[in-house]
Formats: sequence, C-alpha cells, structure tokens
Amino acid sequence: MTLNPTFPGVLFGAAYYAEYQEEGTLERDLDLMVEAGFTVIRVGESVWSTWEPRNGEFDLDWLQPVLDAAHERGIAVILGTPTYAIPPWLQTLHPEIASVDAQGHAHGWGARQEMDQSVPVYRWYAERIIRKVVVRYADHPAVIGYQVDNEPGNNLPHNESTFQAFVAWLRRRYGTVERLNEEWGLVYWSHRIAEWSELWRPGGNLMPQYQLEWRRFQGEQATDLIAWQAGIVREYARDDQFVTTCISYSRPQISDDQLAASLDITAGNPYYLMQDGLSADVDLPRRADWWHTGPWALLQWADRAYSSRQERFLVTETNAQSIGGPWQNQPPYPGQIKQAALALVARGSRMVEYWHWHTLHFGVETYWGGVLPHSQVPGRIYREVAELGASLKRLGSALDGFEPDADVLMLHSTDTTWSFEFYPPLATDEGEADRRSYARIVDAFYRGFSEAGAQVRVQHTRQFVEHSAVDLVKRYPVLVAAAEYVADDAVLDALRAYAEAGGHLVLGIRTGYGDELARARRGVAPDRLHDAAGVWYDEYSNLAEPLDVTAAGGFALEPGSQATAWVDVLHPEGAETVVSYRPTELGAEAAVTTAAFGAGRVTYVGTVPNEPFARSLARWLVPDTAAATWRTDRPVTVSTGRTSAGRLVFLHNWSAAEHVVTVPADAVHVETGERFAAGSTYSLEPRGVAVFEVADSHA
Repeated sequence: MTLNPTFPGVLFGAAYYAEYQEEGTLERDLDLMVEAGFTVIRVGESVWSTWEPRNGEFDLDWLQPVLDAAHERGIAVILGTPTYAIPPWLQTLHPEIASVDAQGHAHGWGARQEMDQSVPVYRWYAERIIRKVVVRYADHPAVIGYQVDNEPGNNLPHNESTFQAFVAWLRRRYGTVERLNEEWGLVYWSHRIAEWSELWRPGGNLMPQYQLEWRRFQGEQATDLIAWQAGIVREYARDDQFVTTCISYSRPQISDDQLAASLDITAGNPYYLMQDGLSADVDLPRRADWWHTGPWALLQWADRAYSSRQERFLVTETNAQSIGGPWQNQPPYPGQIKQAALALVARGSRMVEYWHWHTLHFGVETYWGGVLPHSQVPGRIYREVAELGASLKRLGSALDGFEPDADVLMLHSTDTTWSFEFYPPLATDEGEADRRSYARIVDAFYRGFSEAGAQVRVQHTRQFVEHSAVDLVKRYPVLVAAAEYVADDAVLDALRAYAEAGGHLVLGIRTGYGDELARARRGVAPDRLHDAAGVWYDEYSNLAEPLDVTAAGGFALEPGSQATAWVDVLHPEGAETVVSYRPTELGAEAAVTTAAFGAGRVTYVGTVPNEPFARSLARWLVPDTAAATWRTDRPVTVSTGRTSAGRLVFLHNWSAAEHVVTVPADAVHVETGERFAAGSTYSLEPRGVAVFEVADSHA
C-alpha cells in the first residue's frame, strides 16, 4: 500500500549510531537530543555485520534499548535496511558478487557498495537480513518509517551476469538484431551483428547509442533494487509507516524519478561547502559532483529533490559541520546551520537530519563532523543545532501543507545527462571532453534565475509530457528547455504546444538536435521547433574564449555579460534579435532571439551565458519576483510558498553584512509573533534568516 506520510511540521534530528559509541552514552545522547529539539533519528542501515556477525547467526536485540529510549523521549525512528555494506563473511563466501568495472576488474573489498546488487546470490542474503530486521522491529511504536539501502547506484557493474541481463533487455526492447543494427547505426565501423551473442561488452564501446541504452538499463537495475526492497518491507510495515531511500543525485546508476516511484516519499542527501561556499557575494570555483558551492546550488538541490515525485521530500543527511576528508575542514560560520536548513525547508523539505550525531573516532569519515565533536562535549555546533530545533518547533504547524512557489519551470533530462557524460558537446578549460556538460548548461540558467530572484520548479521530461500544455501555462508562465538533446518527437511537440498555448518557451543549445537514441536529427535545427522559434542554424562552434555581447530592444545587460563555451550560428527568419555577439570571423551575430508563436512566445539562447548574462536573461524573462517586491539585493534571497492557512515568506541573508528589506504587505514574523505593517522595514542580521506569514497574496 502506498502511503502519504502525514506527520506534522518538520521532522528534525540526525543519524544515530549507538553501535559506534562507547557503552554508557545512550541516555546522555538522547537527553541531549531532546534538549536540541530532535524529533527523529535514523538507525541501523550501516551495520549488516552487527546484525549478522556470521552466516545465519543473527543478533537482532542490540537495537532494542535505542528504540525504547527514543520512544520514551518522544523521538521517532527511521529504521534502515543494512544492504549497502556487506559483511566480510559474505565477501569471503561469495567473492563472485564483487562488482566488475569496465576493464573487467573486480572491485576490491574494504569500502562499501563493492558488489553487484542485481546478482541473485546477493539478493538471497539481502532478503534474509531485511526480513529478520524488519520483522523484529516493525511493531515497535518508535518506528515511523524505513530507509531501504543507502545512496543506491554507486557504480555501474559490468559483471557477466549483468551484461547477459542487458542483452536480454535489448532483445525485449528491439526484438531482432536487424532492428538493433538499424536503430543504432551499426553499419558504422563494421559493427553490424548477426547474432545477439556477437554484441560486444560495454567496457570498450564507443558507440553513443549503445552507451545510452546501457545507462538506461543500469538505471533500471537501481530502480529494481529499491522497488524490490520496498516490496519486502511493506509485507511487514504498518499502515502508518513509510518507505523511502536516501538519494545521492550524482550517483551514476540513478534515474531518480523512476526510482522514487516505488517509494512513499523522496529522501536525499545534500552536502554543500560552508563558510564562503554559502556566501552570495563570494564567487568560488565550480562545485564538485557530490557537494555544492553557492546558495543557488543548495536551492537547486532542493528543487531537484522536489522533482523526483513532484512533492515535498525528506533530507536524510546534510552537513552538521565539515564534510569530506581530513584536508577539507570548513565548519560553518555562525548562523549558517539555521540558514541552510531553512533554505531546504523553504523549497519543500519535511525533515532535516544531520549526518550525523557524533563525530566518528575511526574510519574513513573520522573528520566528517557530527553535531557533537570528537570530545563529545556539546559546543557551538550543538548550540546552533539546538537553536534551529527551537526555531522549527516555533514554526510548527505553520509549515503544514506547504508548497513552494515557482516562477519558472525547468526541464531535467536524465537521458541527456547520461548521453553528455559519454559524448559531451562542451570542452574543459584544458580542451578535454567536459563530462559535466549537461550540468554546466543547466546550472548556468538555474543560477541566473536564482540570483535574479526567480523561483524554479524542476520537472523531469517524462513528467512534463504527462501534463497538458494549457495546465502547464496556467502554473508556469516560463518554461526552460536548456539542453533537451535526447528527445523524441513527442517531447519536442509538447514544447511547441506549450508556447502555442500561451507560455514563454526558452530553448537552449542542443535542444531539438538529437532524437531518443542520441542520433543527430535530419531536420533543420532546432528540429520541429525552428519555425515556432523563427530561427534556425546548421553551424555551431565551441568557444575557446568568451565573447562579449550587446543588447537591443529593451533587453538590459549587466556589465561583464559574455557568451561562453558554445555558439549556434543562428539565422533569424521572423525572430527578433535581442542580444548579439561582437563581430567575429565566424559570422555569428544573434545570441538570443525571440518570436511570437500562437498565443505565446519562443526565445532561443544560442550559447551558455556567464553569470551576469544569465541574470540579465532571467530578469528579462521574469521581471516581477518576490525578491523585487521585498526590495532586496543579491545577498538576500526570498522564497515563498502557500499553505492551507495562507502564505509564507523565507528571507535569507547570504552575507556577512546586515541587510534591510522592505515589508510589502501586512506580515507576522512567525517565530516571534511580531507584526509588521506594509512599507515597514526589517533588518536581517549577518547570515540571518526570517520567516513571515504575509496577508497580501502578491507578497
């Protein structure tokens, strides 16, 4: 039975591993959690070898005191299945379950997720431990939900059994080798096959169509793993218990909207650089794959989490202080703990859990800071976490039924992400293939909107095509397809229909250039959209250096605006050019064009805009924002949303200086109860955050 969790307010807590602590600390730990306002802990997911120290020998009672003590204090528990980190006895007994890499080498043991989780013998042992753990504690009143596995999809197994399953998947998908040859273009380089047994292994493959299907198949493996585990847990779960997993969105095997479909609620793990990494007025180097840099990227993570099921989500892990290795020590500036947590809440989180309660004294994550330091003596981090707990308690039911607002809808294409990781259009600064090309293009647009004060809703391409164009236009006046390269005709026709129905459609580079198998389309680019956009191209170029741009037609450009990485040599036919390049020998003139189409409009952006250019584009597309209403400048973000009782406004000051905002309508500071009249001012302290209930629906 699929459940919709109905717990009130925002859950607050941390992962808690009593098994990592010295004996005698349980009562003290839980009492400190109560004082900090904790309402939930996550337990049990990392210690299969504790649950089953030897094959078939189970120790299931060790967690009972933790659950009992938590329940006595009113702290709820999320119970994890320990299937992502297998015990040494299983490694020894069945070494064949080790994941094999693209070069045919088995992953060595000593880390986690070193196995191919689709292998039947692994599934047999995993199912046994899942049933033992869940049966033991399903009826415990502290348990409100289950996390199956942990950050699934860590690798792409190339095991022989996995490859044979891939071949079977292709046979079901294509039917005959003749059709596969035709669809993949295997006449190229003499790759035509006569029998399925002739298909080569993916490790040496250079064919883009093969690689895209391989990644789609791998995505289904992770989706199946989680659905399989969720099905087992639901055999024992009560009606008031939910099932989830924690998603790390950078994992290579993840197709998150498909994976989350079998769950009751999305949960995920945002990590971000603290200190100046959460400063809007400090521009740091580009983020890493698994942690984020800049307030805009933290908000983007939340919008991605919302996109998985198009509903609010849980944060199962996030920073308490420094994250990463012993060389990455950047604990938060005062105020940043509350600031980051409420940013996630403002974009839809229903839970904030830290990883984790106490900083470990052993293992690879020894310097990944918890709420308590190595000394176990509560310090500044604990005090700030407790202050956040008090704030969440004061906010309480004001957050019930909260739905974040959105000025813009942005599409996310998992298929294009995978295609560009293998066959990217952009180059790095060193001239090598940029495997993060998709993120680089999409991030440019998202960051521009975020820093210009617009709020974004992210939707997967599969979700987008399920909605009528008329409904989408009513909810989202602007739709951005930043890089829809892998797209079938139905997707492109849906984009066209959106503009025709009255929306403002924004197309970025590579949109409408590839089909559903990443084959270059035979039509004029952007295919099926060029007449609606009033512009076409057949030449394009990478840029070794940025190009300056100039504006016309009322388009205001920030100083320093430039085109980067790529240009489409656009030929307007009916479209107005609103941004142009400085003259070059290439002959490209139009950088941004716009044209009326049907009841709406299509704008084409033929490059990757830098930050000032992207903010300028965002202000042109969304001139009226909540941030403008509150008369803020860039270090202050404004996030708004609706509840059944009214509207909430979250103000964040992402800087070390005080900033004053103007209250646009009668409002109440939710935490203090202080009332503000329209036109009055409010001072946001450095790294400060405030939440208001606002009477005016336009605030």
